[in-house]
Amino acid sequence: MERKIIDLRSDTVTKPTEAMLKAMMEAEVGDDVYREDPTVLRLEQLAAELLNKEDALFVTSGTQGNQVAVLTHCHNGDEVILEADSHLFYYEGGAMAALAGVQTRTLTGSRGALDAAQVERAIREKNIHLPRTTLICMENTHNRAGGAVISPEKMKAVYDVAHAHGIPVHLDGARLFNAAVALGRDVTEFTQYTDSVQICLSKGLSAPVGSILAGPKDYIEEARWWRKKLGGGMRQAGYLAAPGIIALTEMVNRLAEDHQHARLLAEGLSKFPVRVLPVDTNIVLIDTQGTGMTALELLAKLSEEGIRASDFDRHVVRFTTHRHITEQDILDVFQAFEKILA
Repeated sequence: MERKIIDLRSDTVTKPTEAMLKAMMEAEVGDDVYREDPTVLRLEQLAAELLNKEDALFVTSGTQGNQVAVLTHCHNGDEVILEADSHLFYYEGGAMAALAGVQTRTLTGSRGALDAAQVERAIREKNIHLPRTTLICMENTHNRAGGAVISPEKMKAVYDVAHAHGIPVHLDGARLFNAAVALGRDVTEFTQYTDSVQICLSKGLSAPVGSILAGPKDYIEEARWWRKKLGGGMRQAGYLAAPGIIALTEMVNRLAEDHQHARLLAEGLSKFPVRVLPVDTNIVLIDTQGTGMTALELLAKLSEEGIRASDFDRHVVRFTTHRHITEQDILDVFQAFEKILA
């Protein structure tokens, strides 16, 4: 009998639900570049309403959404302030420099959260020798901080500083619904402190592909132009948008189950010689130094037991819970640890 693989590498491994597959088969489609795909239009309208923004744009990925956002906000040679471990800076292939021609000013946050006073000090004064600060970016939840939630109050503090200086705020909200569910607050309590926001449909929400960029109507119109320039103009994209509608209408509340499984995993792993970092949502980070193994060495042994996870640093392993992970899978992870560390 083939061993079951317990895939905790990322919530991006989620497969579409039966309802999503049915919706894809039955989707009414048209040419989205001509703005004639009714399913895409429905998804964009729904997303804009849920996020309390004037308009929204369906993009192929979170990275594309973030980069379109930067291109729309900034000009070549501008400076963007963001957290040092943020996805925009860490995991998008240097795209801000390559595509928008902007430079980054990174600040070290507290569990991913920027300090408003530090942000204010980093904003450039008007001086011909200096770049212009034209955008401040936040990430919520913060991936490399272990899925940490940035509260609306902390977001507001940064937003108020930015707006006092006439600078817009973009939120990489790839897992923003995880943050909202974790705090039991409406997603608009977070998005009110953003000028633009990107949310991902293909992580815990389980759609097969796609993200949303939302913001003011004129901003999204400009973003649509940049999306086209990046090769993101899709044709009968309603087949991809249909599961996105289900992701937003049926899959948000169940994220609480992923959070519960992550807490169970963290509690169990804390009994082994690893240091478990604080858990807010569906990501669990452990420091492996107490095992005498590097992250890659531990991952190799876990792989032999049918368990997949990700390395985040030389001694940091990330486990990400999602819809396909059960309580029994978590118990199987503990059993594998017992065997490896015996």
